[in-house]
Order: sequence, then C-alpha cells, then structure tokens
Amino acid sequence: MQTLAHWHNGGGPGPWILFFPFIWAAVIAGGIFLLRRTVWRGGRGPRRPWGPQPQPRTAPGGAESPLDMLDRRFAQGELDEDEYWRRVSVLNESTRERYRGESEGGKR
Repeated sequence: MQTLAHWHNGGGPGPWILFFPFIWAAVIAGGIFLLRRTVWRGGRGPRRPWGPQPQPRTAPGGAESPLDMLDRRFAQGELDEDEYWRRVSVLNESTRERYRGESEGGKR
C-alpha cells in the first residue's frame, strides 16, 4: 500500500486515484438499479413489465363489461367454445345495431 500512496517518491497518490469516481458511480448506479427493481416498482411486483398497465374494459357504470364477463367465464370453463362464440356474436350484433341506430337517428 505504501507504494501506491507514495507514487514516484512521495509525489502524490498516482493515477489509480482516477478510478475512484468510476467505482462510486458503479456503486450508485447499482443501488439505483436495485431500488428500481424492488422498492420503487409502485406495487407492480418484481416480474411485472415497466410502463403503463392496460386498463380493463368496464361498462359505463364501472362494472365489468359483458365481453369481459364472457372472457372470464370461458377461461374458468363455465362456457364451452360454441356457447362462447355464439354469445360474442350476439353482443357484437347488438352493439352494431345500437351504433347504427344512433347514426341514423342523428341524420333525421
């Protein structure tokens, strides 16, 4: 250690002192990285993706939309595939009719 502290016969600490800012930058960057991966996640958990999370579709009253209800029931096995697609087509048809009626009503 004395050799490093007394570079060229006591002329100063030597060029190795220039590495200390890099070491401190790596320590600070590592700390920020660990904090972002654990504490600062905003309750999303360690494996959730960054950025805004997709919001679930909701009906105007704030309840679960009919399509979401069908998706959930199909995923839980309450509906078979034929029943699921039949109900989806009925919902899509009623939605098209409702929008068609609103657009025709506005033209009168």
